[in-house]
Amino acid sequence: MKKYTIPIIMLALFEIVAVTLWLTKDNLFYLFNFSYIGCSIALGLTLYMKKYRYARRVTQLLVGMYMLLYLGVICNENMQIEGFWYYLFTGVFEAATIHYAIAKIFGPLVFGRGWCGYACWTAMILDFLPYKVPEKPRKQISWIRYIMFAVSFLFVSALFLSHVDNIGRIMFWAFIIGNCLYYAAGIILACALKDNRAFCKYICPVTVFMKPMSYYSLIRIKCDMDKCISCGKCKKVCPMDVDMTDNSRKRKNGTDCILCFECVNACPKKAL
Repeated sequence: MKKYTIPIIMLALFEIVAVTLWLTKDNLFYLFNFSYIGCSIALGLTLYMKKYRYARRVTQLLVGMYMLLYLGVICNENMQIEGFWYYLFTGVFEAATIHYAIAKIFGPLVFGRGWCGYACWTAMILDFLPYKVPEKPRKQISWIRYIMFAVSFLFVSALFLSHVDNIGRIMFWAFIIGNCLYYAAGIILACALKDNRAFCKYICPVTVFMKPMSYYSLIRIKCDMDKCISCGKCKKVCPMDVDMTDNSRKRKNGTDCILCFECVNACPKKAL
């Protein structure tokens, strides 16, 4: 059972969140919501321990489809960054604000960019594309994410300042249209740069929250330098261009690690 320690810990963390929110908010939905996500993540990690090739994709689809279709489309909740600003401006600690606080603001202090690898509904679609390993050097255009971040904030701010009626309905359509635009931009960029994760590296506004917090992540992939033979295979397969042979917090693209374990699988000496 020792090798299943990480899945058990992750499930326990999500159950603590589920029960705490259920009791404090007096809403049974939170118990179901975070229990489901915790079980999905624990299942994926367990399948990985059992050497199942598509373990991460199982979790990615279970959580991503749930967030996109059930919470977003059926429950009419905008789980994109615009929904976060919307609930934040209304002063309500519900839905997107809770989601962002746990998954994208404070969560990365524990599991880094794990959300991007196991739960993001945008990456869930983009990972079906054939460019799983970047074929070109990273471009210096990551400043685009800050423009997207500012645009999302200004968009919601303008709705409130203009006292627009039925903002909640606008937020729903912003979620639908926004996702379509994200998928289109992600697919075009992936094909142009031969990189499935180009959207994550250059455009995604959520990374403005996640990258600085991921710097201090408790769960990190580290390299046993005594075993490492500097073959470079881990760097070649990393979808996020992370230098896994450097154990420092300042390693190249270190805050972009999505815990996909492709580097661990590729290492011939099991040094990671």
